[in-house]
Amino acid sequence: MISKEQDVTAAVLAELERATDPRFKEIMRAAILHLHGFARDARLTEAEFHQACGLVAKLGQLTTESHNEVVLASGSLGLSSLVCLLNNGNNGQTETTANLMGPFWRKGAPHVLPGGSIVRSPVAGPALFVNAWVRDSEGRPVEAAEVDVWHTSGDGFYENQDPDQADMNLRGTLTTDAKGHIAFRSVKPGGYPIPLSGPVGALLRAQGRHNMRPAHIHFMINKPGYKTQFSQVYSSDDPYLETDVQFAVTRALVGQYVLHAGEPAPASDVQGDWYSLDHHFVIEPGDDRLPKAPISGKAGGERPVQLVLERRPASFQ
Repeated sequence: MISKEQDVTAAVLAELERATDPRFKEIMRAAILHLHGFARDARLTEAEFHQACGLVAKLGQLTTESHNEVVLASGSLGLSSLVCLLNNGNNGQTETTANLMGPFWRKGAPHVLPGGSIVRSPVAGPALFVNAWVRDSEGRPVEAAEVDVWHTSGDGFYENQDPDQADMNLRGTLTTDAKGHIAFRSVKPGGYPIPLSGPVGALLRAQGRHNMRPAHIHFMINKPGYKTQFSQVYSSDDPYLETDVQFAVTRALVGQYVLHAGEPAPASDVQGDWYSLDHHFVIEPGDDRLPKAPISGKAGGERPVQLVLERRPASFQ
């Protein structure tokens, strides 16, 4: 029987003792204590509670086969980045090349031969030639790892957002050779604003934050015996490196996208300036299972309009 507000937490925790899975009990106990503590610390009103419930419901309602508002919200609160860093780099003890999966990974990208192109339909952006190496924690090359790559066009659109791009454009799967090496051709990606039409947009506006992500290429590295690693390599010349809306940029993942002006490109059909990127990844022993892909197809309708929020000065009152 509940007599006062303090009784509620104790009653819920007592019921939790019926659970038989120790890890489930540990997680739920922490969740209950923190949720109840949050309500007390914030002095949450009933109206605010109902507003929060509506926001959570809206996150699910706006998650479709081509957009994941839940993942977007987790990133915008820094939770995705925190969980990644807690679980990689020797459980947060050392630097890591692991990063966020992000809301735009699709399974089943076509296989690309070494040095091949992942451009399947024309898009904005200068030519980019990428070389990457995968090593283990002892510095040894990892052969026969499957590496998914995906990124935006030069004007900041993933193919699943853009009806003008071919299906699986700027996406591909490569296999590392005996030196742990992959190489592919693409275009230099552009930074982009995350969508503002849902709860995430309201959250950013209320905080006076911008909604920009710095330009990056995603890499997903998978091989039995190693923990599957999601990564993003950010462009060192991007103005949003220090204020990424998803709190995801780490020093280990700032890549040097080198401009080559007046130099012959690795491909004879490239005229004018082009870029190169060389980057190294370190993967750790662990579980190679893949998570469920956050999206599974292309959006219908028109190409979305990109809206950019201004970032208010911190001293704004």
